[in-house]
Amino acid sequence: MRQSSIAARAPVTTPRPLPSPGFRCRERPTRAVDTFHTCPIPEIARLGRTLRRWRSAFLAYFTTGRSSNGGTEAINGIIELHRRLARGYRNRENYRLRMLLAAGGLTP
Repeated sequence: MRQSSIAARAPVTTPRPLPSPGFRCRERPTRAVDTFHTCPIPEIARLGRTLRRWRSAFLAYFTTGRSSNGGTEAINGIIELHRRLARGYRNRENYRLRMLLAAGGLTP
């Protein structure tokens, strides 16, 4: 009975809206981009200058759900390697099947 009376008198507060998901995870990288170029260690300063040049692309990684095109680039690298090894298929269908086999999209 005592708990119900305390709960009845407690003020009702509305929760504050949370910042966007990219806001929190973007704080630390933004600070790094803003400060690394002034570091006395030459390697860190060079990294800072590079990050400043690529600022928008670098920070976009943290606001897009950490998505990247790494998987696509890996598959493309495999296809390019096997294209060079194939040395010119004349039949387009055989070439397509070989690339699927090499990239793991087809099992023999």
